[in-house]
Amino acid sequence: MTILTANQLAVGYDGKIVCDHINFQVEEGDYVCIIGENGAGKSTLLKTLLGLNQPMEGSIVFAENLQKKEIGYLPQQTIVQRDFPASVEEIVLSGFQGKMGLRPFYNHKERKKAKENMETMQIADLAKKCYRELSGGQQQRVLLARALCATERLLLLDEPVTGLDPRTMVELYQLIQKLNDAGITIIMISHDISMSMQYAKHVLYLGHHSFFGTKEEYEKSEIGKKFSQLQEMEEKE
Repeated sequence: MTILTANQLAVGYDGKIVCDHINFQVEEGDYVCIIGENGAGKSTLLKTLLGLNQPMEGSIVFAENLQKKEIGYLPQQTIVQRDFPASVEEIVLSGFQGKMGLRPFYNHKERKKAKENMETMQIADLAKKCYRELSGGQQQRVLLARALCATERLLLLDEPVTGLDPRTMVELYQLIQKLNDAGITIIMISHDISMSMQYAKHVLYLGHHSFFGTKEEYEKSEIGKKFSQLQEMEEKE
C-alpha cells in the first residue's frame, strides 16, 4: 500500500527553492535513504513532509488513513537539545503530546506504551536518569523511543547517527532495522552512505538531477556512480 507520494515537488524556504522536480513514492514497510550533497534540501524535504514547511511547487499526497500527527520525527540534535534537563521517561512520554488534544495528563495506556518503547530501544533502566547525563548514543535511543510514541507506521530520521562512534553507530542502525522489520516505514537522511545503503530498500538522491529507485537501480545509475566517486574523493582528502 502506498502511504506517501511526491509529485513534481519543489522544496525551499524564505521564498527560495532549494530543490525541485522531486518525484517519489513510499510503500508501507519501505526503507528509504535520502542522500545528496550538503545544501541539496534533504532536511528541508523532511520538514515539508511533516508540514513544517509548505511545498513551493507540486504536491505531497498521503494515504487517507495516515495523518501527519501519526508521523514520528527525529530531527538533527542541537547543543541546546543535548543539554535538556528532563528525565528520559518525561522525554519519551512527550511523544504522545500530538495525540492528547487538551488532555493535560498521560493515561495508563500511554505510560505502558512508553515503557514498551524504552524496552525496545534498550533504555528502560535509564527511565529516571536525566537526559543530559546520557551518552550521544543513549540520547538518540531516547529520541527514537519518543518518536515511536508518536507513530507505529512512519518514522522520519534526520542524520540519526551523526557524532556517534562506529560501534554505537552500528548498534543504532541495527535497532532502526528491527523497527523496519516490525513493519514501520523508515525515511532516513544519512551522510554515511556505505552503512545506510546496507539497510535501504530505496534511495532518493537530491541534487541538480534527482533520482529515485531501488538500491540496486541507484548503484547502477550514472548519478549513483558519480556520487560514489565524489564520496571516495572526499574520504581520501
